[in-house]
Amino acid sequence: MTTTTTLTTRPAPARTGTTGDPAARARARRNRLLHWIAVHTVAIAAALFFVLPFVFVFLTSVMSDDQALSGELWPHEWNWSNYVTVFRTPGFLDWWKNSLMYAGLGTLFTVCSAIPVAYALAKFRFRGRRTAMILVISTMMLPPQVIVIPMYLVWAQQLHLSGSLWPLIIPMAFGDAYSIFLLRQFLLTIPQEYIESAKVDGCGELRTLLKIIVPMAKPGIAAIALFQFFYCWNDYFGPQIYAAQNPASWTLSYGLESFKSAHSVNWNLTMAATLLVMAPVIIVFFFAQKAFVEGVTLTGVKG
Repeated sequence: MTTTTTLTTRPAPARTGTTGDPAARARARRNRLLHWIAVHTVAIAAALFFVLPFVFVFLTSVMSDDQALSGELWPHEWNWSNYVTVFRTPGFLDWWKNSLMYAGLGTLFTVCSAIPVAYALAKFRFRGRRTAMILVISTMMLPPQVIVIPMYLVWAQQLHLSGSLWPLIIPMAFGDAYSIFLLRQFLLTIPQEYIESAKVDGCGELRTLLKIIVPMAKPGIAAIALFQFFYCWNDYFGPQIYAAQNPASWTLSYGLESFKSAHSVNWNLTMAATLLVMAPVIIVFFFAQKAFVEGVTLTGVKG
């Protein structure tokens, strides 16, 4: 007896899609765009919130004197000569030099002084280590206005350094509490095994610090360096206390107030000067933001 099996082949279902339908493709693209906008609405709003003031400052800086006083937002003519006028203002280049010296030396001194202290507090085991850390943190809670009068008396009457920026730069060579704390938190993330291996290979503490710890702590060092650079560049209170009586020692942050008073009706020049003051900070952060974000993120891994 022979059994015959009949196989019935079902027709393949028709393929549906948007490949051959331009209208469907357009709808898909529109849906993807709307989804992207919905997801990034908050980010877009925040970006516009921060970017629009800079756009306003830039557009005003290239306007003419008359248009800068009007309510118009777009310049009729692009007056790039406003920036030349600002640079030719007496003292402006000196303010630039003083700000670079203050920010550069202050950052260098802070980094060089914070690294060994943070390394000792993070990796050394000694009696009173916790107490020393508490003292460092407690100095962060002390407002600078509390000690400004005795410090001014020391620098002005005892050391005769008033009228210069050295009373602001020299103390940074003795450490900064916030930088020490931040870098110490980063160094806690470095495994102790690296230090022990270096000591087995014959490295002393100084060589271990320079050859092992510093290369591994570059993100943390970059973070404290940027924080200190921004602080020094934007510092207004310190130069006002120590350098106000000597215009040759003014920084950009303090000199900008004098420039604004002298050009109170020239808002285009004031905005141009403001943009020139902000430009170095924006450029530095743009190129170093990756190391900065990485350093700030990793400092909170261990406490």
